[in-house]
Amino acid sequence: MNQMMRSITPILTATILLSLSACSQKPEYGTEPQIFLPGTARQTWAVAPAVNLSGITQVDPIIQADLLYGQLQQTTGLNVIPVNRVVEVYAALHIDQIQSEEQAAIICNMLGCDAICVPTITAYDPYDPPKMGASLHLFRKTNVLNAGGVDPRELVRRASPAPNEATPARSNFVQVVGMFDAANGSTRAAALLYAQGRNDPAGPYGAKGYLIEMDRYCGFVYHSLIEELLLKPALADAR
Repeated sequence: MNQMMRSITPILTATILLSLSACSQKPEYGTEPQIFLPGTARQTWAVAPAVNLSGITQVDPIIQADLLYGQLQQTTGLNVIPVNRVVEVYAALHIDQIQSEEQAAIICNMLGCDAICVPTITAYDPYDPPKMGASLHLFRKTNVLNAGGVDPRELVRRASPAPNEATPARSNFVQVVGMFDAANGSTRAAALLYAQGRNDPAGPYGAKGYLIEMDRYCGFVYHSLIEELLLKPALADAR
């Protein structure tokens, strides 16, 4: 019996050591796919405060713009101006939001950027399963007069063409729209795929954290919309 115990002990010891070694090794992060701006020349985009049409008061326009900023920052070939700079220009022009392509062009001129991206929130439910409806409106810079001496009231008045004024033949406005309901299986699968390489694999929730924490889920939504936006033919044509 003693001889049998002596032979079993090293086996148990080795098993325990292997188990402890496996527990001490942290799971490795995955690798998320990169997204690229079409073409070879870098561009600079600005991010405007979000427009909240969801009816949910807890949606913060600045926080949403910051979440979009974080996603755009990960786009290869793109420099991004944060929302606080755009807020300063809004204040200087005495406007609350962009209401026309002309306004957008003047803001781009003042910021020295190629385009300005305005997020809009149409639905927002942070409870499990989360739901978010959103759109991205990209206004690309056009040739405008210097913004000095601009009358803000005139900017608001000209938010739409006059009755006898023709609409511009070629618009520099690009839009993508989406509804992301995590109760939908394909949306959940896309969110979990997005989480690969972004979540802490040793965290308590793992990839499912992106279905629990709303800010992370919003990041997934904006990433998905950015991917769709970058595939728009109008962006490729502008290069």
